[in-house]
Amino acid sequence: KINGAPMTTRVLICDDSSLARKQMARALPKNWNAEVTFAFDGRNALEKLRAGAGELMFLDLNMPEMDGYQVLDAILKEDLPVLTIVVSGDIQPEARARVRKLGAIEFIKKPTDTDLVLQLLRDYGFLRAEDLEKDQEQAITDLPSADAP
Repeated sequence: KINGAPMTTRVLICDDSSLARKQMARALPKNWNAEVTFAFDGRNALEKLRAGAGELMFLDLNMPEMDGYQVLDAILKEDLPVLTIVVSGDIQPEARARVRKLGAIEFIKKPTDTDLVLQLLRDYGFLRAEDLEKDQEQAITDLPSADAP
């Protein structure tokens, strides 16, 4: 926290499909203080990462121009400060092993499971328990009271 305000996490979602980018954005928790940026291919993602647009990236593997493997390789070579979660329909064990070797922290399959995304955000410290508590408290205060007409 800075001056009592929750920190904003810079998230980059990279996929050549606009539908997939929107689906990934919808899988993020509603109460999460994140600044989400989109990239339409690998080159675009690297430009945005070099400009500081992401500390966490959700990256598709199969894209034209520059695929996810090439993006991960460039991130390693340039030592860009980003944690990458690969999101792909290609769930072959070889793909998982290859992205791990290239520095991805996780590999999740499409379509994205919202609960899994929430768990990963918690596990890697991007989402704290108090962030969720605020959301739950809000949900409770939004319930009609028992004595309401």
